[in-house]
Amino acid sequence: MATHSIKTVWRENNIFDTEIDGHTITIDLPREANGDDAGPRPKKLLLISAAGCSGLDVVEIVRKMRIEIKNFHIRIDAELTEEHPKQYTSLKVVYEFEGDNLPKEKLERACKMSFDNYCGVMAMYRKSVPLTYEVIIKN
Repeated sequence: MATHSIKTVWRENNIFDTEIDGHTITIDLPREANGDDAGPRPKKLLLISAAGCSGLDVVEIVRKMRIEIKNFHIRIDAELTEEHPKQYTSLKVVYEFEGDNLPKEKLERACKMSFDNYCGVMAMYRKSVPLTYEVIIKN
């Protein structure tokens, strides 16, 4: 079993830095919450992780299917509670493809494979919140 380990370091005020794979990720609060707005908020990084994880899967699957896409976007709409601890209560992942004569069935299969079988971040989310997805194709 592999182990991932990170170290997050408080810089100043509400700014924290984490080095991951040779890249520094900075998190902070917005100015209206006594932050310096030096980086994104932690919860939104969870959404980035889900989109990135699934996106990497989908691109690899689509490449193996020999499908040429012009653009590919992933949007995640997440419902957040108002009360503390503020947490996501549902996520909807929207996969958006653009290209010429894109095969809808194959792209839907690629997204389903990532969403249901390959993306470890989605698998972790699935244990705690309802997840749905939609595939949009613009030819």
